[in-house]
Amino acid sequence: MSQVVVEGNFGPSAAWAEFGLTRRGDVWSGVLGPLKPGLYQYQVTGDDTKSLKDPTNATGVASEPLWSTFLVPGASAGRLADVPQGTGGDVAPLTYRTRQGERTALVWTPPGYPAKSAERYPVLYLRSGDGAAATDWLDLGRAKQIFDNLSAEGAMEPMLVVLGDGSGAADDNDLTDLRKAVADSYRVHRDPAHQAVAGVAEGGTQALRAALTGPARFGYVGSFSGLPTGNVSLENAKAANRNLRLLRLYTGNVTDPAYNATYRLTKELRRSGVRFEFDGVNPDGGGNWTTWQENLVDFVPRLFREVSEHGPSAGHRPLTGEFVPPPAGTTPTPFVTRDGFVTFETTTDHPEAEHVTVWANIAPGGSWLRVPLSRQGDRWRATVGPLDPWFYYYRFIVDRVAVKDVSNPTRVTSEPMWSTFLVPGKEARLLSDVPAGQGGEVTSLTYRSTVANQDRTALVWTPPGYDPDRAQPYPVLYLQHGSGQSYTDWVEMGRAKQILDHQFLDGDLVPMVVVMGNGNVPNFNQELLGNIMPAARARYHISTDPAQQAIAGLSMGGGHAFGVLKAYPGEFAYVAAFSAGFGSGTGVDAAAINDGTKLLRLYVGDRTDFVYPSFMASLSTLDSLGIRYEFDGVTPGPHGWDVWQKNLIDLAPRLFKR
Repeated sequence: MSQVVVEGNFGPSAAWAEFGLTRRGDVWSGVLGPLKPGLYQYQVTGDDTKSLKDPTNATGVASEPLWSTFLVPGASAGRLADVPQGTGGDVAPLTYRTRQGERTALVWTPPGYPAKSAERYPVLYLRSGDGAAATDWLDLGRAKQIFDNLSAEGAMEPMLVVLGDGSGAADDNDLTDLRKAVADSYRVHRDPAHQAVAGVAEGGTQALRAALTGPARFGYVGSFSGLPTGNVSLENAKAANRNLRLLRLYTGNVTDPAYNATYRLTKELRRSGVRFEFDGVNPDGGGNWTTWQENLVDFVPRLFREVSEHGPSAGHRPLTGEFVPPPAGTTPTPFVTRDGFVTFETTTDHPEAEHVTVWANIAPGGSWLRVPLSRQGDRWRATVGPLDPWFYYYRFIVDRVAVKDVSNPTRVTSEPMWSTFLVPGKEARLLSDVPAGQGGEVTSLTYRSTVANQDRTALVWTPPGYDPDRAQPYPVLYLQHGSGQSYTDWVEMGRAKQILDHQFLDGDLVPMVVVMGNGNVPNFNQELLGNIMPAARARYHISTDPAQQAIAGLSMGGGHAFGVLKAYPGEFAYVAAFSAGFGSGTGVDAAAINDGTKLLRLYVGDRTDFVYPSFMASLSTLDSLGIRYEFDGVTPGPHGWDVWQKNLIDLAPRLFKR
């Protein structure tokens, strides 16, 4: 294989996405997370077309033989966990005859059924989507665990739940046959007031048809991402209001195919006078099992009992209109909504493509995920989100070949295929542009590199109001990039200018000059002290006093900062390393470092940062040498710019204040 990915519901709104693995010897591996508590399903795919089931995971999905599942535990997923053995209900198959032949449903019976008494139970019929299986409610919906937990909490009435598969409109007749079989096999009420129906996608549409057309058959109806059934006649509206005790609608966010349809349905129900409840828009859920699990948890406790709360779930939002992305060919791309939904679109240059994804830092903490795009006319498109306010970068992958979004004018010099965009919001304020004319200035500094034997360039940020003639020279920070990067990256990817501009205007930053040089040399110490620093001092009014000098860097640049600290202790009073290890302590003059360093501050990403183990070992080395340092604690995120931007945000206001 040239590439191996894990495909699963890891994306925003639990969307299907691909997580690329890294080859290490004969094994492909990767660490993703932290994932929110919940159920995840996945498969392994090589070179876009060769998929297999994880042979090390015994779980399965009956309708998707290549899928495996795992549960991330947590309070918000408590009802998806197994109850203690022997305390839950039972699930048994029920085979029944239909006009199309024999079919099989699954029946959950509550703890204690059958009782010795002749008591009859209400019944809920849960329908799957078109082409889905009844077993999906167990394998993906965690229906048994949800019913078991709700029952143990006393949060639902004792009832039977019948899980059926979906095959489109023909299921209306099938549902009639299934109800008869259930009534013949179990002690259940037969009247509509003690029967409920709900479903996902096409199953939700079937539930709506049962509520809004024909004679009353159910007293309680729920539609989870169901689609409209057309206009509701006055006669059917009156019948629905007369017979329905509950009609409750659910939808995910704009990534749910039922989002616009649900808006139209609510308008139609209001027009026709049908009483209904709407759970509101789940802002973080799409049209998938993660959302439908939450819908089921909300719906079931409302059945066959009086409830006092009829409004939307906590955190859900009103549905005020349809979502309509810009027309094809609108530029620039991507299209970003105020609430963080991003629509990616290719040009028309890929008519023969078979597999197109957008690869972006949209996983937890900023890891990279690939989200499949769908062909729409002569382009490929997808809407992703909601993304948290922050700075994002991406590229298209067309049949395993990286492609730049040429409709996006942004550029990254060291990564020609990358494009960037900002999702605005309070959390991303420091990464946004300040008003024109209020920020500092970034200028180019050309210097002769005797190490590389060529002319090279650095970028230099000077603060607003920079005065080359002021009496006191400015303190200076030498800020270094990582391996495979260059002097442009801190501006193009790290948003250093925006961060420094905001912090200066906020009054958090000592006026300073920041020099971002090219660290791609075999001897960085010589390059810095012999080439970059003399050129910067000749061009800018900066201090030569070690107490007014700082050095920091990410990854390789952090290693450079450590190297300078070891070789020239006291030359820089302020030293910081982002995602870098200290290395060996041999020959290190700890006393000189402590005497000459006012601040040594260290940063690292979480366990998805591949330097995390070596970094933590470095802390032990520093401790054993007696070197004083500050550790900012783990910055959530991988070995990437999301982490390093946050590190610079924390570091810059600490410089030159001690």
